[in-house]
Amino acid sequence: MSFKIEKAAVLGSGVMGSQIAAHIANAGIPVMLYDLNQEIVEKGMDFCKKLKPAPFFNPKLADQITLCNYDDHLDQLKDCDWVVEVIAEKLEWKKELYDRIIPELSDTAIVSTNTSGINLSDMIEGLPESFTSRFCLTHFFNPPRYLHLVEVAGSEFTKPEVIADLSKFLTNELGKGVVHAKDTPNFIANRIGVFGMMTVLDVARQLQLSVEDVDALTGPLIGRAKSATFRTADIVGLDTMAYVANTAYEKCTEDESRDIFKIPDYLQKMVDNEWLGQKSGQGFYKKIDKGVIHSLDLETLEYTPQNKKRFKGIGFAREKDKLGDKLIALLKAKDKAGQFSWEVFSKTMIYAAFRLGEIADDIVSIDNALKWGFGWEMGPFETWDMLGFDETANRMTDDRKNLPSWVKDMQNDGVGSFYKIMNGKRHFYDPFSKEYKPIPDSEKTLNFKMVRDKNDV
Repeated sequence: MSFKIEKAAVLGSGVMGSQIAAHIANAGIPVMLYDLNQEIVEKGMDFCKKLKPAPFFNPKLADQITLCNYDDHLDQLKDCDWVVEVIAEKLEWKKELYDRIIPELSDTAIVSTNTSGINLSDMIEGLPESFTSRFCLTHFFNPPRYLHLVEVAGSEFTKPEVIADLSKFLTNELGKGVVHAKDTPNFIANRIGVFGMMTVLDVARQLQLSVEDVDALTGPLIGRAKSATFRTADIVGLDTMAYVANTAYEKCTEDESRDIFKIPDYLQKMVDNEWLGQKSGQGFYKKIDKGVIHSLDLETLEYTPQNKKRFKGIGFAREKDKLGDKLIALLKAKDKAGQFSWEVFSKTMIYAAFRLGEIADDIVSIDNALKWGFGWEMGPFETWDMLGFDETANRMTDDRKNLPSWVKDMQNDGVGSFYKIMNGKRHFYDPFSKEYKPIPDSEKTLNFKMVRDKNDV
């Protein structure tokens, strides 16, 4: 790799900025961490050092980070090969900061933003081509050291070599899983992942399922994180979840499923009451006493003792060993658990299929974004294959659910899966060329499934 990052700068020492700086330092790269003044940046680093799980591989690596402020140290940016902006999601603040740093940058420095919801095109409007040609998105997920995903996207002005060089660095030096997104609201993982969460909220309300029952149905049982849906929302923060959902609702005006992103009345009331989850002491769950946690009744907005129901669908799934068999058993169950799970899974898979070409150019990027950013064991297209491509598509059609034309074409052409093993290598279906294409392997990734298939074990 001709491009090399020997020194980096992170602008913004909040929870994400300080952790991104820590992870760059984990790779042995000196980092300059900036904020408005020394007091703020010192507090940010002190907070970072106390975080659990630990952002630093070794506490001594904090010595790789130099604490700076914009007034006294901006001229030192000239020594940095990569500058990452991680300040608050306020467009005017970001543009003001870019105006300040542009005169201080070296001619070859790459600049990226960690925004989760602001379009790159809006950020770079009116800025010189010398800046926009090397400006892009590097969206880390929290916590950056532990969540594998980084979404990378460029604007229409970003040089292709900037994306290529930075992607190689993120993969090979920082150990991240890179997916290439397009400059669309919420990019890939949050667009699909928050759709899934909002769909869970909607279907749960329709079927009058409790918070704890939903979490029993949307966690490890289906190959998702232990925190499932409502506990995850509490950890992330209900204000953050509402912000991401509202971004999609406001900006994705052509989205056929736009209304799902509209904040439900009870969620808006929770945000207004500052019941924001873990950071405020109560959200969908509230700790009453040591070892005693109550859940929120979505109808009355009162906290009551948890009372998990026994569903036959969950029992059927638990009898199986493999994830695919668990899901098939659960989604075919005739009880409320089966009905809920089918609605959530089918709607999410269909939504992901409609987004192909809009948020990403291939299904692999969408699947990887959900696995690496949201902790899903299988992405939406991998899940569809696991459930049976034709059988699942036929059931969706029988339910009068609308499928994208490219999926209907797959059925008509007798293409029976999104993924296929060919010549010992995994391939994905590309509907634009109507061909299977090999999945490129990272030079530092060893896929056990590939080893097993090649050796026929």
